[in-house]
Order: sequence, then structure tokens, then C-alpha cells
Amino acid sequence: MNRVIEIEPASIRRARAVRRAAAAAVLLAMAACGGGNGSEGTADLAGTGPDAAAQAVVVPTQSEAARFLTQATFGPTSKEIQRLSGMTYAAWIDDQYAKPQTLHRLYMNQAAADLQAVGQQLSRTNFFDSYWSQAIAGEDQLRQRAAFALSETFVISFTDATLTNQPRGVASYYDMLGDNAFGNFRKLLEDVSLHPMMGIYLTWIANQKEDPVTSRVPDLNYAREITQLFTIGEWKLNPDGSNVLGADGKPVPAYTGADLSGMSQVLTGFSWYAGPNLTDRTNRRFNGFDPNVERDWRPMQAYNEYAPNTAFHSVSQKSFLGVVIPAQTQADSEGDLKIMLDTLFNHPNVGPFIGKQLIQRLVTSNPSPAYVARVTAAFNDNGSGVRGDMKAVWRAILLDPEARMTSASASYGKVREPVVRLGNFMRAFNATSTSGRYTGIGLTDDPATSLNQTPMFSPTVFNFFRPGYVPTSKVITDAGLVVPELQITHDVSVAGYMNYMRSIATVNASRDIQQDYSAELALADDPGALVDRMNLLLFSGGMPDALKTTLVATVGSRTVPGPSYPAGTPTSALATTTPTNQAAIGAAKLDRVYLAVYLSMASPDYLIQK
Repeated sequence: MNRVIEIEPASIRRARAVRRAAAAAVLLAMAACGGGNGSEGTADLAGTGPDAAAQAVVVPTQSEAARFLTQATFGPTSKEIQRLSGMTYAAWIDDQYAKPQTLHRLYMNQAAADLQAVGQQLSRTNFFDSYWSQAIAGEDQLRQRAAFALSETFVISFTDATLTNQPRGVASYYDMLGDNAFGNFRKLLEDVSLHPMMGIYLTWIANQKEDPVTSRVPDLNYAREITQLFTIGEWKLNPDGSNVLGADGKPVPAYTGADLSGMSQVLTGFSWYAGPNLTDRTNRRFNGFDPNVERDWRPMQAYNEYAPNTAFHSVSQKSFLGVVIPAQTQADSEGDLKIMLDTLFNHPNVGPFIGKQLIQRLVTSNPSPAYVARVTAAFNDNGSGVRGDMKAVWRAILLDPEARMTSASASYGKVREPVVRLGNFMRAFNATSTSGRYTGIGLTDDPATSLNQTPMFSPTVFNFFRPGYVPTSKVITDAGLVVPELQITHDVSVAGYMNYMRSIATVNASRDIQQDYSAELALADDPGALVDRMNLLLFSGGMPDALKTTLVATVGSRTVPGPSYPAGTPTSALATTTPTNQAAIGAAKLDRVYLAVYLSMASPDYLIQK
């Protein structure tokens, strides 16, 4: 068995060959998708088929259910496919919206207590355990997938040396994203901004006003990123996500350096949570001393108005994005921040800028302008005059005709990012944790031996990959496509993923997380039926015929020996007699399962989510 699927991690030449074959197939398949910025393939689908309201009341087939769950969760399970194929999409979404949130911070609190009892300390590994426990087994799967998508937009990362030592704080940040995933974008924006982990990561915690004597100016970092990455982007946008063009035919900048300077003045005078008493907001606590026990997860507080000698907030006139806040005689930190966040929230760019990225995370890398425009409309007005309703946004993304029409799979797609692939595998094959803590996954960012991606471990604030990334490929460029996930795909990472999956696909009793292959083993005598199961769970019924033929032949090539019985066993007793070669039969059947699972997940056709 091992000789069939082994990939030699030490061989650079073999790794390069594997990568070239897989990546070339991915690129060609993506190019065949059409799509892109106004390409013919995209136009063919724009506005076709039943609208979102009609899609909402559709009762899907099993394949349609699997495809929907691939977009809306960390992967379909047999149980959830059966459940969804007996209800409407809208009913499933409403059910997900009603499910309570499980807090990572509570898991971390318990882990901290358990570790303290044995003289150990909490670490980021404990967050990864908690993350996977919810991604794999959480009932609120839409919230799980939405929170992960938001974490790739509003980025903080354990790669920051300070955050490495703040595992509980990072856990609370992720909880905040999950809590706001089904709330309003305006509150999400405020909670992101005031979370101390964001304050640390983008260096605006304890940011101070300008000082002409020392030539100090406020830190521009968060002002730049909240504008460029979290709300409006670099260029003025039309509702369909296309650039607004000036008289010279070039894109129009959405903001200027002066706008960022004005906002940096707003972002002064906030620091660590000090407690409910205003007098606790002292100079020392502003600078990080005398820490409150809840400060790693409580929102940052304004200091200026509440204690002597805390003149940290700028009282100068502040101008940004067409708004002017007059000079003040008394600092108004909270009032200034509200004006800034309201201004960003109401900017016409937010709907298309954020909406398109969320489409990319769940459905397709290259949505049509019409698709983006419909999601923008849902962001701008949920049907009841409310702007920024995230429930309306997710519903619009998932129920759009371009997301739901079967024909969309011929023109749309996205490369499955590695973390989602792993979640897909573990959910498809009912992985459970022996300890109940889902330990042992940890860091999976090593491209040579693992996934080249770990949740909350982005190398920069720009996420693991940029939404507009175009690889160096004439095929992709000529097709007008972007392929964000290929930014973390290279010679080593392709071989690393395949070796990692080879290892994790096998059953190993020493691992805490154990997959359950009982349903697959029951089909092992019938390679066609086994491959059909892979087709449903991993390909949403869309496995190409050529791949299916290859897999059936390959799986069938592993011969399952016929049963042998002790000499003289009467025919009437065969049904109740254990064959003498039962171990060999079981091993052969398990090898067939391994081949079906591994070769499915290693195929370029699986790597592209249709």
C-alpha cells in the first residue's frame, strides 16, 4: 500500500514534477472556468436562473446539498447531506443563524486551569486545539466558516511576537469575529478596532497625539489598514466591484495620505481596558502597567477624559474622506472614533469591497460583476432599510443564482485552501477526538511537511494570499482570472500537502483524532460504490468521468483475498466462522479505502472547488 501512494519528501526533483503536474492541471481547469473581469464565461452566467428568493425554497438533491455545504461549512457529512436534502436552503440557513456560539475563550480558560495544575502555561497550541474542535465538530458550521472568512479579512496573527504570548486574547478575538458574523458590519468594525489584539498587532494601542516639540506624529498603521484592507480598499468602486475611472481612464484613488493622517489623529488616546472605574484609567495603565485581569479580551478604552495627566488624544482639527472634525477644547475620543467609523461604514465602497472578498472565500474566485452587485445591494439594504446586516450578506452570497445553479460549476471555481481541505477530510470521514480536545494538529504551516497554512497564522496583515493575486501564468492572465490561493502554492507546498495527506489519511491509533472509515469499509468490495462515495463527499457529485474510471481501476487493483477457513468447516457454518486470513482481508479493504481517499484528495479536480 505505502509503495502505491508514497511521495519522497527528500527528492526535490520529484516534488517539482508533482507540483508541475498538479499546478498545471489546476491552472488549466481554472482557465477553462471562464470567469474573470467581464469575460465571456462570466457574462454567460450573469443574472441567469432563478433569483435568490426562488433558490431559498429549493429542496436540493444530495449532490446539490453537498455542493452547498462545501461552500457554507468546513465540509459536508453524510448526516448533514441527508438532512439538507430534506429541507430548503433557507430553512438550513435560518437554523444555522439560531444556533448558539461556543466560545474559544471558555475552552482556553479551562485549558489554562488544567495546565496550571501541572505547572504548565497556556500556549497558542491550545487555541489550535479549540479551533479544530469547533471547525470539525461544531454544530454552527455556517458561523465557523464565516468566522474563518472574516479572520482572513480582519487579520491578526500569531506570527507577531507579542501575540504569540497572548493565546487567550487571540481566542477572544476569534470569538468576537464569530459573534459579529451574524450581526451588523458597523459593530463588527468597531469591535475589531477596539480589540486589544488588533491594537497590538497594528500598533495603535497607546497611540498618542501629535507633539510639535518632539516632532512626534500619531501612528498611521491602523488608519492605513482599516481603510485599505478592512473597509474601502485602494480605489473607488462601482457597486459591481469594478473600478471607477477618471477622465484619464485610470482608476480613482479612494483616499489620500492626508485622509490617513486625519484618521491617525482620531486613533489616539485609546489603550488597555482598565476596569469600570474612570479613575483607574491612569498614565501607568495607558502604558501597559498594572494590568487588569480582563484586559486581553476587553475592548480598549479612551483615557483622556477620565484621569489627570492623560492628555493622549489629539484635540486638533481632523479631516478625512470629506469629513471635518473641528478643533476641540476638551478631547472627545469616543465621539471622534464614532464619526470615523460611521464615515468608513457608510462609504459606498464597503459593500462591493467586502462582499466580493467574502464571495471569494466561500464560492468563487472570479464572481461576475452582476453577482457582486447583488451582494452589494444586500449589504446596502437588507430589505428592511438596514445597512450592513451580515445575515443578509451571507444569504445573498449562498443563495445567489450563480452560486446555486448547477451550470455555475462549469464557469466558476476556487482553489480550496489547505485549512479547508483538512476540515473537509475530517468532517467527511467523521473524525472524533479520543481526548475530547482535538489535540495533535497544531501548527500546519510548514510547506515541506504540512499544509503551508495554519489558522490565525498569516505571515502578514495581507492574509495568506491577496484577493487579486494573479500567478505568473499566461493561461491565467489571458483568461482574466485571479487565483488567490495559488499565492501559497509552489513546488514544495504541493509535495508537502500530498505527503501530509498520505500520512493523515491512514489510521494511526496513537493519534488523538481518529477518522471513522466504517461506511467506506462496508463498500470496499465494490470499488465503484466506494468511489461514488468519494464523489459525493469530496466532489459534490462532480467528479469527472475520467478520474472516476482511473480511481475505480486503481482501487480495484488492490486485490482482496477470498476467505479461507479451517479444513473441514461445513458449508452451513461458514457464515458464522471467522476466516483464517481475516487480517489479510481487512488490511486489503483498508488499503482500498486509503487509495480512494488519498487519490481523491490529491487530484487536481478535488483541489478546485466547483
